[in-house]
Amino acid sequence: MTILVTGATGTVGRQVVEQLVKRGAGVRALVRDPSKADFPAGVDVVQGDLLDIDALRGAFSGVSTLFLLNAVVADEYTQALISLNVAREAGIERIVYLSVIHSDRYVNVPHFAGKYGVERMIGQMGLNATILRPAYFIDNDLTIKDVVTGYGIYPMPIGCKGLAMVDTRDVGEVAAIELLRRELSAVPLPPEWINLVGPDTLTGPQVAAIWTDVLGRPIAYPGEDTAAFEQNLRQYMPSWMAFDMRLMSERFLTEGMVPDARDVERLTVLLGRPLYSYREFATRIAAC
Repeated sequence: MTILVTGATGTVGRQVVEQLVKRGAGVRALVRDPSKADFPAGVDVVQGDLLDIDALRGAFSGVSTLFLLNAVVADEYTQALISLNVAREAGIERIVYLSVIHSDRYVNVPHFAGKYGVERMIGQMGLNATILRPAYFIDNDLTIKDVVTGYGIYPMPIGCKGLAMVDTRDVGEVAAIELLRRELSAVPLPPEWINLVGPDTLTGPQVAAIWTDVLGRPIAYPGEDTAAFEQNLRQYMPSWMAFDMRLMSERFLTEGMVPDARDVERLTVLLGRPLYSYREFATRIAAC
């Protein structure tokens, strides 16, 4: 039996592939660029993308379980719906879908609303799936580490409600555990939703305080100017995506990403170890 991983060369997808291989699973990876597919031995690499119907049909052939990860792109929603329809056509009855926490609340944020639409499709089509809902990735802050260390500020406008930031290593391992739980079940399992969170719910000032502690010098949290945040992002990404990120940050300020009461306990039991923390991430970056 084969588990197919989409988005396999990305930050999360690569973690999922490695965790599945470590557990002895048969893995197929769908990738756009095979030159980036430096996976462990034994992984079956298939070239294609989620809008190429012929490539999808080929990649899904003989697959028993699907890990569906869609990048934040303009046609993300279309990619997901096509993938799920082709998966159903191929007879795949075991699915793990990577959504996002509070997809049903951040209704004005395009990539959140799109993922919630996919969740609704999964439910209405009667697909047997686990919906993984990760919070803000700790690893996102790799992109601003030079700002923190070089300019002494933590620039992400994450607000004072708190975000339960999650390490992508935890995301990848939980995904692998769920994929194998479904893969090894004698019958398709009922739907399930899992919030993927970190051990701490952190505000902007608290993250700045962690950096201050691990670097041994003051790191400031300059505030929550989401318009300036959007303008800065436009240097690195399309304008529509920068605006999407601004809308997301505005919901951080008004709502945050606060976990449910037993999310941390549930994940700790599932993994059999403590969750990776933001402090561990910052300490690792500081050591480099």
